[in-house]
Amino acid sequence: MGDRIRWLSIRREPRVGAVSDQRTDPPATADEITTLPGFLDYHRDTLRWKTSGLDAAELAQTLPPSTMSLGGLLKHVAFVESYWFSEIFLGKPLIAPFDTADWDTDADWDWHSATQDSPEELRVLLDRSIAASDEILEAAMADGGLDRVSAVAHRRTGEAWNLRWIVVHMIEEYARHNGHADLIRESVDGAVGE
Repeated sequence: MGDRIRWLSIRREPRVGAVSDQRTDPPATADEITTLPGFLDYHRDTLRWKTSGLDAAELAQTLPPSTMSLGGLLKHVAFVESYWFSEIFLGKPLIAPFDTADWDTDADWDWHSATQDSPEELRVLLDRSIAASDEILEAAMADGGLDRVSAVAHRRTGEAWNLRWIVVHMIEEYARHNGHADLIRESVDGAVGE
């Protein structure tokens, strides 16, 4: 129970649609129960910041030769949140619209369909996906904590992932894509920053 209380106490209210760099640095000296959500929230806010203030055309812009766009990044990480926390960890369906997407026809549907969504729709989808993930995290911290294992096992090894691995993987996912976002955003309007 102590871990759950600490986990919840360091969670801050999500800054929906953050426009400026209002990120809070993760704690410099803390245990993993405090450090992991601190870094996850920091990287979530970084992507929000890197995609803020842009219109649909700007979110759809790519930096050739890559076809990656900032709008695609928003939709992709919204999918990845739901994939790891809902589908893999809990063994439950993805959130909408990912639950009805035709993944067999287009395995990169999240990236390709983002141009059909408005900037507001993309941001709301990301915030909704993060909120769903946070609910799952909070419940898991009350029932097994970071050692709790996923309902779905790795398809090649048959081994389940623990929640610790999933949270660290999500931090890595955001950090990698935030590097992409830095380059794409600079190409869109010259905006730079960490």
